[in-house]
Amino acid sequence: MAKQEDAVIIAIHLLGKLLGFSSERAWHRFVTGNLFTDRHFLERSRYNRRCRALRLAIKWIRHELAKRGQHHAYAVVDSMPIELCHAARMYRVKRFQGIADIGLCASKKQWYYGFKFHLQVTDQGLPMGYVVTEASCHDRTAAETVMTQIPHRYNLGDKGFISSELQKKLYEEYQIAFWTPSRKNQKHRPSESWEKWLKQKRKVIETVFSVLVDQYRITEIRANSISGFEVALDGILLVYSLVTLGLVER
Repeated sequence: MAKQEDAVIIAIHLLGKLLGFSSERAWHRFVTGNLFTDRHFLERSRYNRRCRALRLAIKWIRHELAKRGQHHAYAVVDSMPIELCHAARMYRVKRFQGIADIGLCASKKQWYYGFKFHLQVTDQGLPMGYVVTEASCHDRTAAETVMTQIPHRYNLGDKGFISSELQKKLYEEYQIAFWTPSRKNQKHRPSESWEKWLKQKRKVIETVFSVLVDQYRITEIRANSISGFEVALDGILLVYSLVTLGLVER
């Protein structure tokens, strides 16, 4: 029976994410057909189990790389939907039942079944803190968890994060400054130039989301278990971090 070192398993897993494979079956077929043609590689189910067993190692590596972002100028937080099925099936789907739920995608003004991916990235596009919640979770609810995993002193958010209580708590308990746009009916509003500057600086996370969806296919993870979903997501974020830091070329 073929044996592989943990480092090899992690490297193979990350290479699949780098090349944009969303199907573990298709990726294993590619590996055995092109990289290990002498059949000295794990069979698919064993390979998948090894990947899941190494998910904490993958998470730790990504976390250590993400700490570099604490030296970047500022961070931005936002969220994006991860749809698990077509809208027509969302009331009868069984995948991740009891964990995922139905939520509203504000940008598309559409309901969907799945998760919500909350992410913090630096001005240079490096992912830092993140959390995956049910689709119905409000951005403000997850904000503290996201921003305190790998704290950055300066954070920006959109109108979905407006909360004086949240801003006060982040500053008093974690020394984190958090700025959001103001409401139109807000009594004391900042200058228009400040609002424009804030909007421009937040665009970095929109770019990151676009790359994660189009190139790394983060919304197409096919895992049916939490551990499988987790190792796929962390693999994508780790590879993206390596590319962002210039440690790997895509």
